[in-house]
Amino acid sequence: MVAVTQTDETRHDPRRWWALGALVASMLTLGFDMTILNVALPTMAEQLGATTGQQQWMADAYVVVFAALMLPAGLLGDRFGRRRMLITGLGIFLAGSLMGALAGDVNWVIAARTVMGVGAALITPLAMSVLPSLFTPDEQGKALGLVSTGSALGLPLGPITGGWLLDHFWWGSVFLINIPMVALGILACVLLLPETRDPATPAIDSLSTVFTTAGLGALIYAIIEAPDRGWGDPLVLAMSAGATVLITGLVLRSRQVRRPMLDMSLLAQRGFLLNTVAATLVMFVLSGLMFVLPPYLQAVLGNDTLGTGVRMLPMVLGLSVAAKLAPPLADRFGSRATVSAGLVVLAFAALLGSRTTTDSGYGFTALWLTIAGLGFGCALVPSMTGALATLPRDRAGSGSGLLMTLRQVGSAIGIALLGSLLAGVFRDRLDVTGLPAPAAHTAGDSVVAAHLIAEKTGSAHLAASANGAYVHGMGVVLLVCGVAALVSALLAAAFLPNTPTARRTEREQVPAVAAPAGDAGQ
Repeated sequence: MVAVTQTDETRHDPRRWWALGALVASMLTLGFDMTILNVALPTMAEQLGATTGQQQWMADAYVVVFAALMLPAGLLGDRFGRRRMLITGLGIFLAGSLMGALAGDVNWVIAARTVMGVGAALITPLAMSVLPSLFTPDEQGKALGLVSTGSALGLPLGPITGGWLLDHFWWGSVFLINIPMVALGILACVLLLPETRDPATPAIDSLSTVFTTAGLGALIYAIIEAPDRGWGDPLVLAMSAGATVLITGLVLRSRQVRRPMLDMSLLAQRGFLLNTVAATLVMFVLSGLMFVLPPYLQAVLGNDTLGTGVRMLPMVLGLSVAAKLAPPLADRFGSRATVSAGLVVLAFAALLGSRTTTDSGYGFTALWLTIAGLGFGCALVPSMTGALATLPRDRAGSGSGLLMTLRQVGSAIGIALLGSLLAGVFRDRLDVTGLPAPAAHTAGDSVVAAHLIAEKTGSAHLAASANGAYVHGMGVVLLVCGVAALVSALLAAAFLPNTPTARRTEREQVPAVAAPAGDAGQ
């Protein structure tokens, strides 16, 4: 996106660094909000009586809306003013956080997460697009790095912050923590940010936006509801068919419009397509794993919420370290070698994790989590930079938008598909012999629900069966992830262009590669 040229006086105003601090705080809030919910889900499931499907919706409502609205949100900022729309996004995110903190049932939490997704879709692209108006070209790299660091720091801070809050306060505190930070961001934007816009930006394609939102929503609904209703259920079939029609309509619409909002023709370029597929798969696996892991650490291993957050750090820290090491490795050995190696490491970690049993203990879990984090980081960063390095400079904006959108789609489908697989395996394997039908049905909703029924009935057998069923289901999920990562590694090794991309992308200052780690917990 093209920024309106600012005066040298604006670009040398010392207050610009304070404004940058506000943007960093906003991105930090988004970053740890993505992982803080994963730690909170078992507690919320217990206190709100949420089924596995409802937990999936609490996570996916945010991601689906975020993915669907990111591109039109960027265009809104270009047309009506980036500062104005950034403040609007922060306000919407604040309102959603307040709704979540005050919610009294699962449906209100899902609604709050949807509102927060709308706000995040405005904040993420616009926080990056205002930087050229604040900083000279020589300063923009440093500013971009600071914003990226703020987003990435949310990964380790989210589980720890969420665990501490849930140990001391009620579950709504994981939403309430957002409010002061977002309020500070709004105040700083009002006082410090200049207004910029690009009148030449293409008009927002309302029909494409509807196709994207409705198509993704229908697809996610079908995947989440299928384990409970069955894949042959009329509603599931109708939603699947509707999603197919809507997504096909989006593709056809993108081909008809002269300046499409979602430029699908970019996928015809082999380097962009294969790198984007690799990045999307990594987000698919990462988001699914972040969804299934906290109940194992909390319900099966018996950790409190803070202990659960701390025990997720090996994967998060491994990812953060690898994200820093991956660019120089890709610059030296090429993106094909680095992405392929990262996917092989990820496949090994997932296959190792699939051997987890109820008696394995946390030491074994920490080992494969660390390896998984290293694989995630080594595959994600160079696949993103490799995708954008294949594009002409005049198409970097549309290419980065498509890449970010597909990454979020990968996150949403990962949570839906892998969570549904886990739910189906858990329900089939759980032994509810001797339980009344209502109690047996409730126990099958989730491992947390099964433990609550076991506690009320005094059934040690049910608790043990729930642990075994959940660990078996998690093993199946990890096995699927490992096979998918291994197949992707073979495809990447065979077809990805092996060109050094890190320096080229850095020279061209493509903005969308700035925060790969910050989105990882979606």
